[in-house]
Amino acid sequence: MKNCMLNIVVSRQGRHGSFLFVLLCTVCCLLSTAAFADEVRSRAAVVMNASTGKILYAKNPDLRCQPASTTKLMTALIVIENAYLNDIVKISRNAAYISPHKAGFKAGDEVTVEKLLYAALLGSANDAAVALAEAIAGSEAGFVELMNRKALAIGAENTRFINASGLPGPEQYTTASDLSKIMSYALKYSKLKEIIGTRVAEISTENGKAIFLKNTNRLLWSEEDLVGGKTGYTRKARHCFVCAAERNNDTVVVALLGSPSRSDLWKETETLIGRGFEVIGNNEKPVIYLAKTDYDYPAIKKASYKGKNRVKVKNKRSEPKPDDKFMVKKTGKQKKAVLAAKKKGKTKVFAKNNKKGNRKSCRIAKKGVIEKPKG
Repeated sequence: MKNCMLNIVVSRQGRHGSFLFVLLCTVCCLLSTAAFADEVRSRAAVVMNASTGKILYAKNPDLRCQPASTTKLMTALIVIENAYLNDIVKISRNAAYISPHKAGFKAGDEVTVEKLLYAALLGSANDAAVALAEAIAGSEAGFVELMNRKALAIGAENTRFINASGLPGPEQYTTASDLSKIMSYALKYSKLKEIIGTRVAEISTENGKAIFLKNTNRLLWSEEDLVGGKTGYTRKARHCFVCAAERNNDTVVVALLGSPSRSDLWKETETLIGRGFEVIGNNEKPVIYLAKTDYDYPAIKKASYKGKNRVKVKNKRSEPKPDDKFMVKKTGKQKKAVLAAKKKGKTKVFAKNNKKGNRKSCRIAKKGVIEKPKG
């Protein structure tokens, strides 16, 4: 139908035919742009020319989203500017016991800064990120101040960090536009560029403990133009990714936040990389697309205590996940332990299983499900 209309217009003579031809081409271009934007299911996306900082394509570029483990890219930036790669870091108890995902360092282990950077950027290890933060600033809180100052200095003015790992929390956010600026800045450091482009690595502590690392960035195995990138995921942030690609001396940065799945994340990244180089090659005008987004998840209902025998979760599932499922046997001691813990505001108690004689962890969710971030 479209080809037929174009043929009719081209066959006409004079100004009227030329005007219709231009108008039709414009409409077709707008329709194709809208269709392309609809293919991007992520909440926000940006394609940037790394050399000029010019945005080549964007969807909701300034929408505030949680960064998840893409945060570790800023962590690495602060470290590379404030430490030597061969400096030795002693893993603290706090770093060793940080929530998953971890590389598996133990309290007291001694590791070089370089190896911790590999663990943080390849394996998305939270223990490595916290250890680096403590080594640089003495505490994670002090390190976060450096992160936020750096964000402002490089123009990421719509970004705020509250930790070095990307663990979820209130008032931690970034935008696709800001995340692309952070990646573009990180590319200035050859060591960071080398690390994010490494597929697998084996590191070791000073006492010889070996740890194998595999990059969470799957596109390193399939996308020839890819320089490297950093993934991120939490339940609320969903799947996030920022990367860089090079072709014919041009470099584009792609940032995606809030993708519904890993398969969508990889597919959209490849599409946007191609789109970025196409805009540069054809000298096309950039397109910024604003769309509605389901940014806020439905609130997770709190757990409540009902009846005499057990604790229940209001939002029932047929097969609850381990983090959500907790049942307490109706023995007097166990019931009292749960009630006492709830009154004190504790989030975790232990109840003895009479049949097996072991100890069973029971979670009291005061504010819904407690998330465990992944890479």
